[in-house]
Amino acid sequence: MKQIFINFLNQHGFKADEAKKLSQKSEFIELAAGTTVTHQGDKVESLYFMIEGLCHACYLTVDGKRFSKEFYWTGDCVINFESLIQQKPAPYLIETLALSQLIKLPITTVQKLRELCHPFYLHLIENQLLHKENKERFMLLNSPEQRYKLFCRRFHDLETRLSDYQIASYIGVTPISLSRIKKRLQS
Repeated sequence: MKQIFINFLNQHGFKADEAKKLSQKSEFIELAAGTTVTHQGDKVESLYFMIEGLCHACYLTVDGKRFSKEFYWTGDCVINFESLIQQKPAPYLIETLALSQLIKLPITTVQKLRELCHPFYLHLIENQLLHKENKERFMLLNSPEQRYKLFCRRFHDLETRLSDYQIASYIGVTPISLSRIKKRLQS
């Protein structure tokens, strides 16, 4: 399993020996669906590389509401940049939605890569920036119905794996609104 991580590192700025050495600092973990990876408010101690599975990041409010931030699947790095950069507790929860296999890398290692301006860290930042730009455009320039259609096109494999509540939260509507959108599209 770690070989997949080593290959990923090789593709993003690590020489073979460096990637192998870094992978020795990592740990393979397998988590059941519904497992909390990071609690909101906890100190962030790891970056996670998704070998297989599905994770969900969401904000929890004091009145019990959940707002979807993002979904992560095979090949993604799960990292909380706000916590990494500002040394703050995790502002959101990360949980598994399916059986997930992850590589866990200490955040102190990522902090060192940040200090060195390593190409791997630059890759993480650029990937995050592109994702944020795309999500902003998605939310601002599309109606709720368009967002749902785009979600289904872009993440067609996720539509059947997620609850309507999770999809609604991700596209910025209530579950009732999503139900209405689906009914309109079916007729």
